[in-house]
Amino acid sequence: MPSNFMKKVRDTLRVRRYSYRTEQAYCYWIRYFIRYHQLKYPGDLTPDHVIQFLTYLAVQKQVSASTQNQALNALNFLYTQVLQQPLGDVTKATRARKPPKIPVVFERDEIQNIFQVINPHYLLPVKLLYGSGLRLSECLRLRIKDIDFHRQIIIVRSGKGGKDRVTMLPAGLINGIKCRINQVRHYHQADLDAGFGEVWMPDALARKYPKEAFSLHWQYLFASYKRSIEPYSGKEMRHHMDDSTLQRAVKQAIAKAGIHKKGSCHTFRHSFATHLLDDGYDIRTVQELLGHKDIKTTQIYTHVLNRGGNATRSPLDRLILNATKNNATAPSASFRSTQEG
Repeated sequence: MPSNFMKKVRDTLRVRRYSYRTEQAYCYWIRYFIRYHQLKYPGDLTPDHVIQFLTYLAVQKQVSASTQNQALNALNFLYTQVLQQPLGDVTKATRARKPPKIPVVFERDEIQNIFQVINPHYLLPVKLLYGSGLRLSECLRLRIKDIDFHRQIIIVRSGKGGKDRVTMLPAGLINGIKCRINQVRHYHQADLDAGFGEVWMPDALARKYPKEAFSLHWQYLFASYKRSIEPYSGKEMRHHMDDSTLQRAVKQAIAKAGIHKKGSCHTFRHSFATHLLDDGYDIRTVQELLGHKDIKTTQIYTHVLNRGGNATRSPLDRLILNATKNNATAPSASFRSTQEG
């Protein structure tokens, strides 16, 4: 398929303000769909071709339900927004099953162990993931201006679903964040001295307020140690820390701490919610801090608080408990022999 077509897809995504990650994912699935059908023009393909592709993903490739849904969303965007024609009914496609899952949660001592062994360069963002319940992308996209030390809050801009929200700023991280800001100030001044210093700003704000792109308060809190090329403008700028490096550091720390759980950066967000509920905070408060639209999404963490079998005691535990009590109350052999004598 000519690159002009994919350029049209990218332009349409950017006009509608889709994130760069979404743009990458949608373009991947659209190219995959076109190659699957021997490079035929998508406008000539019918809903049956879409059903065939989605079924192939579920049956032959055995992708997860979320992956298949992402492919469907990409194709729906292709037909409705780019080709301007309805996608039609694709409900006949074999759907990947999505079994209910209880999130993995770190215990408090496990989190402390991870803090002790993780690379110190990544300790502050990891503490922020747990202390404020941030998603990985939300944490790395924080700008200096989003930190309010006076009110001890963090303003999360354009979170999941494009929504803004406010979450807590842990008091124990204030000094560390101030030190981090001083470090970013040195980075920024070095960039200005080298003829750079501009940072990416959303929704064409850089054109509306050209000087703001060179200001300190718009710089990323977790700025990268080196500059890179911004994909939209092609300019050399200082972006935020790469998410893959933080994910890799967390994986290494989990293994080093001897924790046998399939944890990740997102596990700290699960732990944040679970520990707040465990401490007695209202579920509505936790919902607001997490930015969940539906209370049902937050309620999944209440299942983590229950012991196995909905807090029902195993009969084996009852048996062991009774045996322990009987042994504790039974007279010793020496006492019995004395009494008999």
